[in-house]
Amino acid sequence: MKVLPTIAPPPSGKTNINIYLDADTNITDWYSNILIPAFEKEFTVYKVNLINVKGVGNGTGTFVDRLVAAKQTGADGQAEIVEFDVRGRPETVKDGLWLKLDASNVPNAKGVLPAAVVSEYNMPYRGSQVLLAYDSAKIKESDVPRTFPALLEWVKKNPGQFTYGRPDKGGSGGNFVIRAIHEVTGKDPQKFYASVDPDPALVKDLDKAWELLRSIHESTYDKGSYPAGNQPALLLLANGSVNMVSAWSDQVLINIDKGVLPPTIKMAQFTDLPMSGGYAQYAVPAGTKNKEGALAWVNWMLKQDRQVDVIKSLGGFPALKWDQFPKELQTQFNSVVADTIPTWPGGKWDAERNKGWYEKVATNIKQ
Repeated sequence: MKVLPTIAPPPSGKTNINIYLDADTNITDWYSNILIPAFEKEFTVYKVNLINVKGVGNGTGTFVDRLVAAKQTGADGQAEIVEFDVRGRPETVKDGLWLKLDASNVPNAKGVLPAAVVSEYNMPYRGSQVLLAYDSAKIKESDVPRTFPALLEWVKKNPGQFTYGRPDKGGSGGNFVIRAIHEVTGKDPQKFYASVDPDPALVKDLDKAWELLRSIHESTYDKGSYPAGNQPALLLLANGSVNMVSAWSDQVLINIDKGVLPPTIKMAQFTDLPMSGGYAQYAVPAGTKNKEGALAWVNWMLKQDRQVDVIKSLGGFPALKWDQFPKELQTQFNSVVADTIPTWPGGKWDAERNKGWYEKVATNIKQ
């Protein structure tokens, strides 16, 4: 198992900004090759260290444990920024582990999309969303389903041409299943945040979602042969086995850019209620030794040019309101822009989702 590294002292005359992520290589490459060199060129007094804790225990959750211990002993936690949603550890908020972040200390926060803000101790900076990816060479624009019920009908009329991944193997499949759950529970994602433990009444309602998904089971790729991950689903689209899949927006654009997916692949989002996704959130430890540097980085990431780079380099969604971007960029992404991105609490609700899907939808597959 990997261990958390010790941070080297910065070069003479500079101050460290240590940023902790739990991320895939497309994100770490973006930081290392684009963001950090540009920031250090503009802010010459800082040395930025990127520490990817993916594969280290529970990722950033494990590092947060170290921050808690450091606070208790008065030690230096050696962290300026952590990509971490503090809602997952409410006790750390209560214990004063995090710094409040708003327009008073992050001026560019005034332009942030309100729906992306999850806590006064977090600052969103990039988002991604699950949507439909389809081959426009094989599906007419007018035939692309724009609502969840319309998709179900399309799948039945076009057997074998659609698939989604197993919900426990990747977010593209997991969030598609969640969209079915939202469909039968009043299209109100906030219901699932009412309590820490799943509401038994809502759990019972999940049976209606299983009925919907079971209704297209035989019409999906290979009569219910669901790919085991995000990329395997995209590869079925790439090789022509299917003409439409549920997929992460950023992964679609990255695969097009790399030539894995053909340029005829386009994206569409439901207009009745989008599929779920979320925003990566920065958190700043209140006891950081370099608060000024931490806030400089967070504010810099919310500049318009950085947010444009979120779109162009990652295929992600910006944290700023869309009306702040050039009209041509808004037009380019018009088919996938959503005012809100529904979220899902995960945890015990993930367990309920996965259990129900395997037991009542994909009965031919073992979990």
